[in-house]
This record gives sequence, structure tokens and C-alpha cells, in this order.
Amino acid sequence: MPSLSVPSKRTILAIWVGWVIIMVGYFVLVPARFKVVRPDYALSWTADSTRAGGAQDAKYYLQDPTLARHVAWDSEYYLAIALGGYEDPHPDRVGASFGPVRTGGGFWPFVIPEMSGSARPGLSLSYAFFPLYPFLMRVLALPLSVLGLSPIGTATLAGVVISTLGALAGALAIFELGRDELGPDGGLRAAFYLLIFPSSFFLAVVYTEGLFVGLAFSSLLLLRRGHRGWAAVVAVLATFTRAVGVALVVPLLISWIQEGEWLELDLEWRQLYFKGLPWKALGHALLVLLPLLAFVVWRFSYYGMAFSRVEEVFFGRGFLSLSYTYSAWRDAFYSLFGENLQTAVYYAVEFTAIILGFTACIAGLRQYPDLAWFGLLVVVLSFTSGPAQGMYRYVLAAPPIYLFLSNLGRKPAFDRLWTTGSILVMGVMATMFMFDMWAG
Repeated sequence: MPSLSVPSKRTILAIWVGWVIIMVGYFVLVPARFKVVRPDYALSWTADSTRAGGAQDAKYYLQDPTLARHVAWDSEYYLAIALGGYEDPHPDRVGASFGPVRTGGGFWPFVIPEMSGSARPGLSLSYAFFPLYPFLMRVLALPLSVLGLSPIGTATLAGVVISTLGALAGALAIFELGRDELGPDGGLRAAFYLLIFPSSFFLAVVYTEGLFVGLAFSSLLLLRRGHRGWAAVVAVLATFTRAVGVALVVPLLISWIQEGEWLELDLEWRQLYFKGLPWKALGHALLVLLPLLAFVVWRFSYYGMAFSRVEEVFFGRGFLSLSYTYSAWRDAFYSLFGENLQTAVYYAVEFTAIILGFTACIAGLRQYPDLAWFGLLVVVLSFTSGPAQGMYRYVLAAPPIYLFLSNLGRKPAFDRLWTTGSILVMGVMATMFMFDMWAG
């Protein structure tokens, strides 16, 4: 039994319970005290989407009063998938579809879904979002239906519960990982810094961040504890939560190579020696590649093709869109010195997160390569996906950030200053979210 003076998982649980109460209370308190001035001019396109009576007010799934401040923007699509599937009629559609519009040959998930004669042409924007989170929302909504809420309200409650439970799993995992590297106090700081990160309010709303962080960090912890099979399974679940979950295949491969079943790593000469490939090693290779194999199967299914089409045509995102990334972030950098103060402040937060993400991951490559390589891939793949937005939310899933901050937090002055600054920025961004303004 750990000493009462040593941080334990019970301490993390107590902090998480208080965090959930505070977050829910904050989302009630703020709208009761003041309103915001519309529209939001943070980005070139946000003004039209944030005017009074604008696009957000027309979204069917964002109008239910139950936990209304916990849904905005992409929450619409998770609720739509949970309640009506990918072909739910309420979300907007984009572009032309491909292939026949009615069910063809083959097998799921390679069959084109059958659409009713009244279905609008094109692809639903819901296809840009992965299925695990809304599927779990649908499952949890079944027992929650006894509360007598509307279907949308019940699904919203289910989404918030799943997000906050994911945050708990993520906090417990980063506590263990931080304890490995920095001791019990370091693990406690890492978990606390996760829960107060400027974008951590996304862990308590209908977004995938909570579930993804919980699954990704848990997979890394299972791998550290020698449970590679379970780590691979959880990594597959993370992959079906967000596309970047496939990057978990890298720490899985690192672990397998270090075991030396068929490769011997000479650290002194930095060379790999092939030892032959027995059947057992081949089976373990397939196991560590499971997230990648699952992603490839999904990617060539109808859902994967639709995902890519919607991401490219509507959201403007793609894999390693280097030219677009350079142009977008160059303009974002120049806007720091422009006349639009809203844009400058928003991008100041974004660039701070980008610098922190790259610095923390690169700094950790030697000490904890398993965590650092995954975190670096999260940052790089998110940064190079296209539009200059959302990075302070995407880096939330990079575990080296919290270990890096925790190490700096050994100094009481840094600990207090980071805590104060991070919570204040989170409060501003959470307020923007709950009023349907742009929050990244």
C-alpha cells in the first residue's frame, strides 16, 4: 500500500471528480452571467458562421436544451451518427458521390449504403468523423434513456459521460507514465497538467478528444507494462476514434524490435542485424501491425473513401499537404502582426501550442522514445494536414507535452505560473465554445 503522503491513483480519481464538477458548473455559470458580442472574426470564415441566427442556430442536433453548452461545431456530426447513422438527413452534404447510389455487391464495409429516393445527392459531412465515439454514445444512450430525456439530450449526456471517462483513463495513464519517468510527484503533475491544458475543456464536451486521449495513453501504458496484445487492441480502438491513432503502430514496432525476436539492435554501432523470421515472431509482427492493418481495411472501404472525399472537398484537409500547410501557416504567422486583434490572439495560442508540442516531443526522443515518437507523429500529421487551425486541440493527444511540463514543474514558480496561465486561457476558449464561437 502506498503511503498517504505519496500521490496515488486515488488522488487522480479525486482530482478528476472535482474537475468534472467544476467543468460542468463552469458551463452553467458563464452563460448565466454574461453574453458575447457576435460575430467572431478570429478567422476569415468564422464571421458568417457565428452571427446571431447564423449557421450554428440552424443545426438540428445543436438545439436541444440538455447540456446545450457542451455541444458546438463538430458535435453535430457525432450526434447525427449516434442517432441516425452516417446517412442521417440533417447534416449538410458536399460534392458528388461516387459509384452506384444503391447497394452493390461485396460485403460490409465495402458496400455502398442504400439511399432512399428522397436522399440528397453527394456525401454527408458526417463521413469525415470516425465511428467508435458515436457508436459508444448510441450504446450508452440505451440505459440512459430511463432518465426520460429527449433522444438528442440522451445522446448528448452519453457523449459527455464517455468524454469525461476517457479523460479519467488518460489522466490515470499519464500519471503512471509520468511516475515511471519523474516519480510519483511528477506523475501527479503530468495528470493535472493534462486536465488544465488550454484545450482540455474538449475532454468534457461532445468531441472525440476525451475518448481518444484515454485510449491512446492507455495503449502506451499497456505497452510499457508488457501487455503488447492488449496495447494493440486498444490502439485499434483509438484508430477508429481518430485517424491519427494509427501512429500507435510506431511505439508497438519499437517495442517489438527492442525485444529482438528477429532483429538485434546494436546501440553502440547503431545497426540492425537480421536473425531470421520464425513463425512466432511473424505472429507478433502481425499483432503490432494490427492498428495499421485495421486502418488500411477501413481506408479502402466505402467509409474510408467517403472520409477522404469529405475531408478534401469540404474541410480542406489531407495527408502531408505540405504546400497548403506552408501557405496557410505562413499567412497565420503574418496575422500575428496584423490589425485584427482577435486573429492575432487566436494564432498566438496556436503557435504556442505548436512550439510546445514539437519541443516536448523532440526533447523526449532519447529518454522515452515510445511516447515521443507517437507524440511527434500526432503533432506532425496534424500540423501538415492543411488549414491553419485547431493545433492547440490536436496536440492535446501528445503525451510528451505533460512529461515535459511536469519536469519544468519541479520548480514551484513554473508550476504556479503555468497553472495560472493555462487555466485562464482554457477559460477563455471554453467560453468561446459554449457560445458557439470559434474555439479551435
